[in-house]
Amino acid sequence: MSEADGLRQRRPLRPQVVTDDDGQAPEAKDGSSFSGRVFRVTFLMLAVSLTVPLLGAMMLLESPIDPQPLSFKEPPLLLGVLHPNTKLRQAERLFENQLVGPESIAHIGGEVKLLLSSETPIEGKNMSFVNDLTVTQDGRKIYFTDSSSKWQRRDYLLLVMEGTDDGRLLEYDTVTREVKVLLDQLRFPNGVQLSPAEDFVLVAETTMARIRRVYVSGLMKGGADLFVENMPGFPDNIRPSSSGGYWVGMSTIRPNPGFSMLDFLSERPWIKRMIFKLFSQETVMKFVPRYSLVLELSDSGAFRRSLHDPDGLVATYISEVHEHDGHLYLGSFRSPFLCRLSLQAV
Repeated sequence: MSEADGLRQRRPLRPQVVTDDDGQAPEAKDGSSFSGRVFRVTFLMLAVSLTVPLLGAMMLLESPIDPQPLSFKEPPLLLGVLHPNTKLRQAERLFENQLVGPESIAHIGGEVKLLLSSETPIEGKNMSFVNDLTVTQDGRKIYFTDSSSKWQRRDYLLLVMEGTDDGRLLEYDTVTREVKVLLDQLRFPNGVQLSPAEDFVLVAETTMARIRRVYVSGLMKGGADLFVENMPGFPDNIRPSSSGGYWVGMSTIRPNPGFSMLDFLSERPWIKRMIFKLFSQETVMKFVPRYSLVLELSDSGAFRRSLHDPDGLVATYISEVHEHDGHLYLGSFRSPFLCRLSLQAV
């Protein structure tokens, strides 16, 4: 046999794979199965140890609120004059970290004296949450809101979530010192503003995302109707605009398209009870989107224009819009500053 034939007959050795079914593989498999069972049992025990106390707390703890189901219409689409923008981000902050919740802005002069104590019951009900006011030009009549006879200012979130209807609009006569209830059974009556002709008063009913109108003089005196309903957010204070309409500040909106947490919870009071059994107001506020919205309304209540700060990057928790000398001064019930916005810039 030649050398060439020998080379042709040689074949390369192929690597052999040796398996031993009776060796270590079953042991590894059994060990893996055992570890998996231990993990599942440990996870189940951990889940039970967390769930049982949680369920116990939900059953045994009392909720601070007793909410009733509320019904809302679908929020208006954020289109046209409501289309989102970033115009509020052009505002500048004033007195940052020198203020605490500067909610309202006013020109103050002269002496200060007590006209009516909040401890004085009005028609059998205490005034626990005296809120906003507006005064006639002659100074005789003061219209003001008492947001609740149950909740105080620090409990505003509980008031909103419970939907308590114990709020009132009142009239105080500085001459006779008499107080009259003009409208009751309101759900968080908040901002209040006289019309330029002083024939009606507007009052923001925050929980219901609407503004009511109460006639205080003229042929319609004593009557009431809706000035604006189904607003794109929850209105706070109302102030006059130089165009003859009104500015309305909102710290929380009802996005459409989008998800409105307060609309969702309104028809599910059991979820509200559970939330406030487990979490404080401050904790819940961290989950409320910070979206600031300013609306200008016409004298008939139509939406004239809107100014936005999505995510509240500059102007946060807007509660009031005060127009003065070509600027808007933006108050807030939580922020440590005021904001000033030039109307020429928007």
